[in-house]
Order: sequence, then structure tokens, then C-alpha cells
Amino acid sequence: MSFSELGLIPEILKAVTDAGYTEPTPIQRQAIPVVLAGHDVMGGAQTGTGKTAGFTLPLLNRLARHASSSTSPARHPVRALILAPTRELAMQVFESVKMYSKHLPLRSTCIYGGVDMNPQIQELRRGIEIVVATPGRLLDHVQQKTIALGQVEFLILDEADRMLDMGFIPDIRRILALLPANRQSLLFSATFSDEIKKLADQMLKNPQLIEVARRNMVSETITHIVHPVSSGLKRNLLAHIVRHEDEANQVLVFVDTKFACSRLAHFLERHGISADSIHGDKTQQARTETLENFKSGKVRVLVATDVAARGLDIEDLPSVINFELPHTAEDYVHRIGRTGRAGKSGKAVSLVSSEERHRLADIQKLIKLEIRQEIVPGYDPEPDFFDGEGGRRRRSGPSSRPAEAPLPAADRERRSKRPERGDRPERGERSERHERPERSNRPGRQPSHIAADGFDFSKPYEQKNVPAPLNPDGSTSDEARPPQKGQRPIAFLLGGLGRKH
Repeated sequence: MSFSELGLIPEILKAVTDAGYTEPTPIQRQAIPVVLAGHDVMGGAQTGTGKTAGFTLPLLNRLARHASSSTSPARHPVRALILAPTRELAMQVFESVKMYSKHLPLRSTCIYGGVDMNPQIQELRRGIEIVVATPGRLLDHVQQKTIALGQVEFLILDEADRMLDMGFIPDIRRILALLPANRQSLLFSATFSDEIKKLADQMLKNPQLIEVARRNMVSETITHIVHPVSSGLKRNLLAHIVRHEDEANQVLVFVDTKFACSRLAHFLERHGISADSIHGDKTQQARTETLENFKSGKVRVLVATDVAARGLDIEDLPSVINFELPHTAEDYVHRIGRTGRAGKSGKAVSLVSSEERHRLADIQKLIKLEIRQEIVPGYDPEPDFFDGEGGRRRRSGPSSRPAEAPLPAADRERRSKRPERGDRPERGERSERHERPERSNRPGRQPSHIAADGFDFSKPYEQKNVPAPLNPDGSTSDEARPPQKGQRPIAFLLGGLGRKH
């Protein structure tokens, strides 16, 4: 089947041809006719399946009737709203919209947080039909009254599962309340949790379910490898793997936290490997610059969190490395979906410590595959890694035990003077316990009560009550001392409080 058989107008078909595409992907073949027919859609699709074009092409086809070359903002109200969870994914969708609408007089823009609002406000004021936005920044514009949503005809919610993970569902519900009830809505998600289903019930009307790539499906062109390794050796093993890869190959490394993201990138840089990181704490300008450097090949290794990597679309990415396994098995599928695309080969490498074994088991259960395990020589896992697994292990070399560091000269000399075990005198036969003298009566063993600092523990700790010396008038020194007003008690055991002079 070709794109021309899907009912798209010539202007869009020309843009598709210009982009170099000839045949639609499975989800595009199913989604495009359904969207063109005006139905709501609940789509299950993962990264790399072509779902962006699956909703962008029919959306533009339906908006073409509103296309106008007029310069009046009134002729260009917001008619389509596309929501994405991250700035990177929003930019990716926006680029797709621009590419496929270049032969149509339709205006589009992308609004997201982390940057100045004023340029976005100026763009919206000139009239925009298609707005790609992140939920938070869209609500900012709603609050500032710089965007009107009263004429929206199409709503598309992309990566709904990631929206849920990032806590955007309340924002999505607020946005839904601002939109006209008479609209066409599309929801795409890699997984369908109960919360996502509740959102779909609120957002969609009699939706058509399209699920081409099920959540446990991974590309058959991807090779999966697990390297069991101690958690303390992971960084060194990562550097070792990257050094032994083809220098022309770029590597995407996944970690769990933003803190680990920056630290790992700096570690690789210190070891002579061109690396950078991308995470939520970086400014938008820094994130964009990092992505461009990685896509252009200036940076060889990109360390990323799951959220920041959303929307990262790089052709011919040969390797993905899981420095830490994700907490959910579905995220493993998301991660490795960035390699082995379009029938090309890819490699998914995971560095797994003993505390991550349960995550590995969940992943293997989900993808229905027992991943091959190889120990890299010199980077052994913890001793308990194979407990309960029947000792199954495969070494990628003749020995996986790291070489022991040489002993210092003084230790070697002291060890050389020790008598060999065979030359040591045999120990005499010990008498039975009942024949031994009591410990207190043994000769030559006198217990010592004197500490190293001279304190005698055999004497009582408290001072003896010695009568205070009498003064000439018959009183003691304490009685003769005048009472002081307001004197605070002194903590004797703490050394007392300093007196005021």
C-alpha cells in the first residue's frame, strides 16, 4: 500500500514524497483512514513506529479546508492542539507538522517552558492554526489570556503514559475543560494503565482502538546483552565498553536520576571520551545545544534520563546502554526502541548489579526473551549475583577475575620472613576443659585494673565525701559565699558553663 491509497490530498502527498517516504508503516495504514473519517482514536504505539506521521498527516488533511493566505489573525484561529510531555518531543512533533504542511498555507508554532514567553506571545498574536505545546506552558498562556481555545476542532494527546508519570494529568483535565465539547480527539500511549483509561473515557467519544505495536514487542533486529557487574565497577566498565566500540558509533546511555546523569557524563569526559548529558534541570538552550551536538556527531556519548530522552529521534543509532535498569519493564522497551529502527541492526547493552536482578527478571518476562549474560574480564559481579539461578553464567573471556594489585615492598619483605607452614612447630595437645584451671587462678594471668592513662578502675569513680575545711568563724567556704542572684545551674558532667567576666 502507498500513501496515495490512503486518501491524502496532493499537497500532503508531495510533502511526503519530498521527505523520502514511499510506504506507510503499519500504524499509519490503520490510523490515517480512521482519523480522516472523523473518529476519535485510542492508539497504542511505541517510539519509532511512525505514529507522529500517523496523526499529523490526517490532521493536516482535515485542516486543509481552513487554509488561508490572508494576513489577518482572525482568519487563523487555533484549530488544532497537540500536547506533548516534554520540550524535546514537542519540538519533534512541530518539525513533523512543518515538514508535511510546507505546501499548505497553514500556520503552526511550538510553545514550551524554560524560555521567555514574549516571543511565543508575538507568534500567537499573528494567528496560528496548529499549536504544539507542553501542558504547563499552555496553561501559562491561558492564564495570561494570550491564547484562545474556543475554536479548537482537533485535540491530540501524545505519550499519555509519560504525561501520567510526570504528573501532568491534572493539567490535562484543566485543559479539557477549556476546549469545545464538539471536537475530534486522539490519544496515543505506549501502555494503558487504569489512570490512562479513565482519562480516555473523559477525553474520547466512542474511540477506535488501534494497537499495532504491543507494549511487550521489541524489534527482532536488536541484540540484547547483559553484563553482570558489581555496582562499584559500573562506571569503569562503561568506559571500557565505549573505548572498544567503533569510534564512529554514537552511544546513548540511560540512567535513573538527573544527578547520576551529570556525574556519569563528567566521569567519561575525564577519561577522554566525548560525552554530555541531558536532563530536566538543564536550560532549554543547553538541552537544544546538547541534542544538536549529539545529532551532528560532535558528542559521541549522550547520557540521558528517560524523561529527557523523550522525543530524541536519531537515525542509525547503533547502541543503547542501560547503565541502570529502569524501574518498570515497559521503560526498557522505550529505551531500546531508539536503536534497530527501520529494519536496521542495533544493540541493547545492560549493566546489571545484584540488586537489579528482579528488574531484569521483569524485563525478560515482558519481552518473552532470556537475555544472554556475559561477564567482562576484570569486572565481576557481586558474589550473590547468581544465587538461586543455578549458577548460570557465561564469561566473555578466559578469566573474569580482576588482577590483584601488587603488595608494597615492606609487606613483601615481612611476608618473606614468615616461616613456611610446614616448618612451624606443632601445637601441643590441649587439655580437656575440665582439666584446665579456672581463669582467675591460672598462673601468669593477673588482671590489670589500670588504664593506659593511669586511671585505676578498681577505685570508685565518685569522690569521697571529705568534710569541708572550717573558716575562723566556724562556717564552711560554701556557707560564707554570698548567694548570686539569677545564677544558672552548671552542668557538672558537661564541664560547666563559661563564667561571665
